[in-house]
Amino acid sequence: MYKEKLKIGYFADGPWAHNAFHKLIKDETIEILFICVRYDHKDPILVELAKNNNINLLYHENINSPEFILMMKEYQADLFVSMSFNQIFKTNIINIPPLKTINCHAGKLPFYRGRNILNWVLINDEKEFGITVHYMDEGIDTGDIILQSTYPINDEDDYNTLLTKSYFSCAEILNDAIKLIQNDNIKVIKQKEIDPIGFYCGMRRSGDEVIHWNQTSREIFNFVRAICMPGPQAVSKINDNIIKINKVHLVEGAHQYKNTVGQVVGKTREGFYVKTLDTMVEVVEYSYDGSIKIGDRLV
Repeated sequence: MYKEKLKIGYFADGPWAHNAFHKLIKDETIEILFICVRYDHKDPILVELAKNNNINLLYHENINSPEFILMMKEYQADLFVSMSFNQIFKTNIINIPPLKTINCHAGKLPFYRGRNILNWVLINDEKEFGITVHYMDEGIDTGDIILQSTYPINDEDDYNTLLTKSYFSCAEILNDAIKLIQNDNIKVIKQKEIDPIGFYCGMRRSGDEVIHWNQTSREIFNFVRAICMPGPQAVSKINDNIIKINKVHLVEGAHQYKNTVGQVVGKTREGFYVKTLDTMVEVVEYSYDGSIKIGDRLV
């Protein structure tokens, strides 16, 4: 074991960080010296957790600035831990603690580095997603791997179900990784040993939610479930009026045929059919201010 108590600095945001905090705070061999929240969104739950547990609450516009670096050195932490924090750590801050800095990433590194990973794995029709705890370096999610777990994805899954799984699984694997570090029981894996290249996913932005109907039914199905609530939802237009689509079904036995993509080609008890590049999908959860009839076109 590294020492009697492992002193950590916690850079955090969101439900995954809340769940991990609850595990860490119960461990009598770990002391959380501070919680650093996002500068542009001071997570109110983390603010309250810091207050209730007499833990220093920090935030700064630039964690790599000389004044923040000086403050970090004064804490004399053994390890920095990042969970859903939104600033890039540079070498000067990464190397302050003797045990360095680790990050928990909801992606199967070296694949799915970057942002909005749970959206992208569904868009790409993956059959599993990963959660990885890794050492930080100056790259984006490129450091040596400490622990990694994978979780299956089936057609009943969507953005909401993957979020729920990752909220709890991130806390579990992060806690396990910290205990390995504390007990000096790590066997790191360099990402290039898994794949020499890997890949990076960019952040999704406003406008990326628009459906392009000249895709296959499977691609439309994956796109809609990838950004369903609590995401922005997929968006299209009927007669210049916006329709938000939260869920579509694949149509069992649907035939392949040529027709105008995006056209409403049938009504159902739950919604309506829309022609795709190859077959059709059934739109079953949507919000639209108006009536929808056969022959309408979604663009």
